[in-house]
Amino acid sequence: MSEDEPPLSERPRERPSRRLGLSGKLLLLTIPLVILAEILIYVPAIANFRMNRLNDRLAAANTAALVLDAAPSGMVPDSLARQILNSIGARAVAIKMGQQRRLLASANLPSAVDHDVDMRTMTAWSAIVDSIETMLETGNQTIRVIGPAPGGAQFIETVIDEAPLRAAMYRFSRNLFWLSLVISVLTAALVYLALHYLFVRPMRRLTANLVGFHQNPESSARIIVPSQRSDEIGVAERELSDMQRDLVSMLHQKSRLAALGLAVSKINHDLRNLLASSQLLSDQLASVPDPRVQRFAPKLMRSLERAIAFCQSTLSYGRAQEAAPDRRMILVEPVVIEVRESAGLASDVSITWISAIERGLTIDADPDQLFRVLLNLVRNAAQALEGRPRSDAATQQIRITGRREGTVAIIEVSDTGPGVPVNARDHLFEAFQTSGRTGGSGLGLAIAAELVRAHGGEINLVEGTIGATFRIAIPDRPVELLSIRNARARA
Repeated sequence: MSEDEPPLSERPRERPSRRLGLSGKLLLLTIPLVILAEILIYVPAIANFRMNRLNDRLAAANTAALVLDAAPSGMVPDSLARQILNSIGARAVAIKMGQQRRLLASANLPSAVDHDVDMRTMTAWSAIVDSIETMLETGNQTIRVIGPAPGGAQFIETVIDEAPLRAAMYRFSRNLFWLSLVISVLTAALVYLALHYLFVRPMRRLTANLVGFHQNPESSARIIVPSQRSDEIGVAERELSDMQRDLVSMLHQKSRLAALGLAVSKINHDLRNLLASSQLLSDQLASVPDPRVQRFAPKLMRSLERAIAFCQSTLSYGRAQEAAPDRRMILVEPVVIEVRESAGLASDVSITWISAIERGLTIDADPDQLFRVLLNLVRNAAQALEGRPRSDAATQQIRITGRREGTVAIIEVSDTGPGVPVNARDHLFEAFQTSGRTGGSGLGLAIAAELVRAHGGEINLVEGTIGATFRIAIPDRPVELLSIRNARARA
């Protein structure tokens, strides 16, 4: 990226060109489907019309054959024969009985017939092909139509003109076209409106909400209100609403973290100078020969050194980024004693302190980070007991236990407070997810969980206990046998 080119976040968004939306695409899709439906309806309909027309001619020829065959000696005057043929729209009528083929009547019979149509062997495909050929032809060809005959005759045949049949087919096509067009337009309109209201409008609502939410993702007013639909669109609306709520909550947390980081950086800048001055005073205080001063001065200097180092790391990184733990095997009990004194519980007689650490229990951890983890848990426990009645001293207890299970050190911090609410357990170790306690920042458990995970361990809330019990499990680092053997060989 060149220096003159603005960053991606500051570039104006390219708006998509105004093209057909879902409604337009739906309309363009409906039109060819309607045309295809018209063709699928028209082709068998016109073939069926032609077959019915030819069957009508055969039925009229059968009636004429009965009349002509009933004449005495089969003699019918030519004028009467022409009238009968004109009434049925035929040029000739013949019938076959046994081995004899008999011409009952004829008028203007051509020398040759152009097409033969046998209705006895007519198939659906041949009917469609013949009907298309009939409509594409021009002129007035003749057709010999053969069909079953009543009585003992084998078949009856009649010769008709093709032009009247073609004209009737064209009239039927026009009528069918206009009727189908009206029905198709109404059907297409109803389908279009139904799809528009069922799918297009909800999709427009979803896209409009997405565009509006993108403009201001931190506003909870832009979260879509899902409808009561139970189909896929309803599921999409509900999932989008949940996703937007989670995103708004996350952005609020990020904004709060950013504001907190800026405030902490400003405070730490001045706090570091004050702590440095306090460290100088503590150095002078260490030279006082008073036994009590000599007892507490090292602890005071240790606390000041921790505070200065933490402030320095905050200013260096611009945020509370934890350094990698400096792990080594340390005793757990001295850390627990220091935690109790730092939390101010050594002189608090209202809270009973119970320490049940295995004798000589060691843990592979960073002592400063382990101190911070236990201090956060103990302070949370003490604050949870603040609302309990102090008259009942037996219920004001904080208990720390420690044991080793193989290569894993287990430390549990429990209290007899009201416990963790059910609605706070899903996000217990996330920043700013407090349990509703007044004055809580929601960072203690998040910091403790981050430090424990940095050691490759885990921290969990133990279910089914009185009050709240947090269990810390930190495994020992794997030992490289080759390096130990080399160290022993060098020794």
